[in-house]
Amino acid sequence: MSYLELRDIRKSYYLGNEEFKVLKGINLNFDRGEFVSILGESGGGKSTLMNIIGGLDSNYEGDVLLKGESLRHDTAKQLDAYRRQTIGFIFQNFNLISHLTVLQNVMVSLEMTTLSHKEQEDRAKELLAKVGLTDHMKKFPNQLSGGQKQRVAIARALASDPEIIIADEPTGALDSENTKEILQLLDEIAADGKLVITVTHSQTVADYGTRIVRLADGQISEDTTLKPAYPAASDNELTTHTLRFGATLKMALDNMRYNFKRNLLIIIGAAIGIFSVILMQGLGNGVQGYINHEIYSQINPNAVQVAKNISADELADGSNKVNLTDKDQQRFESIKNVKDVQKGYYVQGGTRLQRGKKTANLQIMQTYNDTIKKNSIKKGSAPKTGEILLTKENAQKFNKQDPNAMIGKKIVYTQTVMNSKKQPVQLKKMLKVSGIAAANSGATSITYDTLNQMYDAKNVKLAPNFMTVVIKGNAKNVKPVQTQIKSYKTGKKATYTITGAGAIVDTLNTYIDLAVNVLAAIAGISLLVSAIMIIVVLYISVSERTKEIGILRALGASKGSIRNLFFSEAFFIGLFSAILAVVLALLIQVGANSLSQSGIHYAIMQISGGNIAFGVIISIVISLLAALAPAGRAARLDPIESLSYE
Repeated sequence: MSYLELRDIRKSYYLGNEEFKVLKGINLNFDRGEFVSILGESGGGKSTLMNIIGGLDSNYEGDVLLKGESLRHDTAKQLDAYRRQTIGFIFQNFNLISHLTVLQNVMVSLEMTTLSHKEQEDRAKELLAKVGLTDHMKKFPNQLSGGQKQRVAIARALASDPEIIIADEPTGALDSENTKEILQLLDEIAADGKLVITVTHSQTVADYGTRIVRLADGQISEDTTLKPAYPAASDNELTTHTLRFGATLKMALDNMRYNFKRNLLIIIGAAIGIFSVILMQGLGNGVQGYINHEIYSQINPNAVQVAKNISADELADGSNKVNLTDKDQQRFESIKNVKDVQKGYYVQGGTRLQRGKKTANLQIMQTYNDTIKKNSIKKGSAPKTGEILLTKENAQKFNKQDPNAMIGKKIVYTQTVMNSKKQPVQLKKMLKVSGIAAANSGATSITYDTLNQMYDAKNVKLAPNFMTVVIKGNAKNVKPVQTQIKSYKTGKKATYTITGAGAIVDTLNTYIDLAVNVLAAIAGISLLVSAIMIIVVLYISVSERTKEIGILRALGASKGSIRNLFFSEAFFIGLFSAILAVVLALLIQVGANSLSQSGIHYAIMQISGGNIAFGVIISIVISLLAALAPAGRAARLDPIESLSYE
């Protein structure tokens, strides 16, 4: 049984409906140790036969058998494995990958073996030494002569230790001296027990082998043995696999390095969109933080005021529906992370302060509660039972020159309320001034107990019209508690409404988030432009690397590996763009915060780790999505057409 057998191979090409027969029933047997030259004129079908033997073309009639096993019905993956394991190609035009060094070109085949990286490198160096290129390993193909390039191609063909070496016009681009040297190398390969098949139109080349097969008009016209075949070698023991993702990453990185200037411009263009989005998010964080800081410096962020959700008409009528009960208090106290619930009373108008002949009418009065921060009391202390806290504005009405002098002084507090019969009742009590609060800290206030004593003195029942819910822990617990309070319903209507600064901060943050997201979306338009640019660049890259794709497919790389190669390139474009965008955004942040610190004493731009992670992820995702079409096109390229691409 012959090692390789061709049975009645027929192949036709079609131009419209017209058939052109290229191979018309080829029957041949080959054994290892032979150096066979397929001789014939151009257009005689030599290259077509080579592609069929090499597993590049499966669209033919007849059968190819390797060690008695048919290749005719092998899948694309099995043919890829056949080329990796069994076939080594040597091309007339060398077909070296331009952006890889001599050593790297040889190692491409070795990347598809199970050898370790060190073993791959040692074998590549050993093969290059064998073909006389030890001193040229770090050079690129464009730095070599024609003969040297062909030696690299031979070393690459031998790298995975294939059983069959197919050489297509291996000396066609060489002078006579280099031709002789290459033929000697091919003869040495055959002497090592490999099957060497050369396709040539040169009688000189053909006479160098052990056997000549003459091909004319698609048929075998002559099959002559010149000398006995060399002893066959043992089977190849190297295990192969398709290009791993790590190898495609490295090849993509090598290509980007080779075309550094162009890729740098692409990365800068793609980085602009990511930079804009990160910058907008950082600015939104800073503005939100600044507003919260300013508000929380005046009020306690962990205290929220809760009132009944009633209509304006019910409020104007003085309806009891505004009042909160012990049941409401118990409900609030049962919420997770609630530390305390304080009864409170709020009134607009009807309240007056008097000291001697001086009076002050209060537009707003509310009982003291934990929404008022202690540091807003600029002088004195918070009120206790029988005391009152004045704002600086109200204190000045009694002592314009020195409002702080009011601390400890007595003042008459008068308030008109309605009893259960809707009759006006005047509450009156002498109170001691406990402290002076900043003008913007809220209203003049007394304790709920003080007000309750005044109500009891007139036999009027006091019911709280708001409650202050104090939340334990940090400010992160505030939102869940507010959400729980808002979730209570009376029918389809919310039972409670949250008032005071806590609700204002929540609303402001919502608006800020909305504004930031809108600005980020506008900035994100540039991401679309970046994606289109990456698509165009990768399509150009596919066109520029068509021959490289053909080379890799001939070496046994699968369609998936070719697809991964371009996804890898897109990945690096996305990653490097994101890194550049993050660096630029952080530099802008340093400059912007330097200015804002001198002006408002606050870092107005706050780029978080989450913003950076989002920028990196979205950049990579957009790049990979942009690579879908170009990578798919590259994977679908026909290897035979790719190899002939100029």
